[in-house]
Amino acid sequence: MLLFSDLHIHSKYSRATSNKMDIENLTRHAKFKGLNLLGTGDLTHPKWLAELKSKLKEIDDSGFFKAEGADDIFFILSTEVSTVFTHENTSKKIHHVLLVPDFETVDKMNEFLAKYGNLEADGRPSLNITPAELVENLLSIDERIFIVPAHLWTSWFGALGQNGFDSLEECYEDQVKHIYAVETGLSSDPPMNWRLSKLDRYVLMSNSDAHSPWHWRLGREANVYNLETLTYKELTEAIKAKDGKKILMTIEVDPAYGN
Repeated sequence: MLLFSDLHIHSKYSRATSNKMDIENLTRHAKFKGLNLLGTGDLTHPKWLAELKSKLKEIDDSGFFKAEGADDIFFILSTEVSTVFTHENTSKKIHHVLLVPDFETVDKMNEFLAKYGNLEADGRPSLNITPAELVENLLSIDERIFIVPAHLWTSWFGALGQNGFDSLEECYEDQVKHIYAVETGLSSDPPMNWRLSKLDRYVLMSNSDAHSPWHWRLGREANVYNLETLTYKELTEAIKAKDGKKILMTIEVDPAYGN
């Protein structure tokens, strides 16, 4: 099945987001845009997580979810977190997209993350932990959790941005072996990333980072997959394997559009 996906969005519980960012509006505008797979965003926020649990039903233990009355729009559980730490006497804030297989794992993950930041303060929580510590601990909770450096080149919050690092190895240290994909972000596109050979081993993902559900925000960047079965396992394993038969393309905006 062809999946037109936007896996990095936010909810009404993130700062500077529309109060229309709820399941009803997301499903409505995703269908209008031609998307059929969305990340939930913000699943670390207790109020949004409660809404997700009440409105989304998992399809046969697949890691894919549907809302009532929206059988043609699927969700997978996702969030963005900010790791805030000091590296060589410099403050760093690096953002990461997390994909999670089920609500049970979300609860375990949130219990851990709450030790490092206030999950109620923002849908994208700030966590006092390094990227390497984040990856190592999340995979010890559940090895199926999938971690993606968010908007890789964004100046202040991207792993390779102006206030980031010179390489993913420097950012994620010995845990870089568990990074399989990077998010291009609005400020870069695949040709720009292909110029850096160190990124050749990573799958490039494109997502909107939408703060409102309108069609000019949702899906402005997206990924196209072709899966045999609608399962979280098949999606993440296809990315890990760089399976060109299942990962078809990304949809991009002009990199000059945003940062």
